[in-house]
Amino acid sequence: MAKNRKLGRTSDIRKSMLRSLATEVIVYGKVETTVTRAKEVRSVVDELITLGKRGDLHARRQAAADMHKVVDEATGKTAVQILFDDVAPKFKDVNGGYTTILKTYNRKGDNAPMAILSLTK
Repeated sequence: MAKNRKLGRTSDIRKSMLRSLATEVIVYGKVETTVTRAKEVRSVVDELITLGKRGDLHARRQAAADMHKVVDEATGKTAVQILFDDVAPKFKDVNGGYTTILKTYNRKGDNAPMAILSLTK
């Protein structure tokens, strides 16, 4: 069995898509996407939150390498700052299971099953 889903994309485009979706989950708290993409992004987000819980400089640099450089206009914080200052402290007593996938509807154009991936707390 394959280690990860290919999602019909080449490796560099797939990695960029997963980085974008994971950054959006960290910054905004949720993202609406297809079920298979949500299942793949869940592992990326869980790894980022685990890095955020470590909290040292090396973990911050590893997280910055795995996320896009997005600045939230409302707070003025970058995605890495949001991860380490706001998201990770909420999960300090939790060992895994930081995200929830809620299946919603089938997309109108191609009947793909859609889902909302959100942080649990």
